[in-house]
Amino acid sequence: MRAIAGSGPVALLVNPANSNTAAHVDDARRAASALERQLSVVAASAETEFEAAFKKLGADGVQALVIQPEPFFDSQRERLVAMTEHYRLPAIYHIREFSQVGGLMSYGPSLLDAYYQAGLQAGRVLKGEKPGNLPVVQPTKFEFVINLKTAKALGLTIPPTLLARADEVIE
Repeated sequence: MRAIAGSGPVALLVNPANSNTAAHVDDARRAASALERQLSVVAASAETEFEAAFKKLGADGVQALVIQPEPFFDSQRERLVAMTEHYRLPAIYHIREFSQVGGLMSYGPSLLDAYYQAGLQAGRVLKGEKPGNLPVVQPTKFEFVINLKTAKALGLTIPPTLLARADEVIE
């Protein structure tokens, strides 16, 4: 088994059609620089572009992948997780739903909690409150999920300290 830490290049998969892509790339570059890691940015804005993107990751010797928070990628989560498995590439995602279908790990806001908050806001509007008077609600519940079955399939050892920080460990 190999550890998840390393010194090789990391990558960010982005959708260039997303208006937040430039900001995500800038953030990833800063993080990679702080960790003294080379960053490879690969793009896909259609399902037909995934294969070429993953082949480039292999050619670049990428050791880990971050998937951009992106609605198109969310709709393709099973395919993306299958591709990371096929290319034996550890990846982290922004919502638990990726880890539930076999992604290695995820960290991000709880969609269930966000839907609950949206329901509360809708209820207030239905009771007569003006939408303009409602406060902006941002996520307050974040979840860190690790899929140990995937880690084992990738030959990775997850440190106990990281497992202890997880909100959920899928075995």
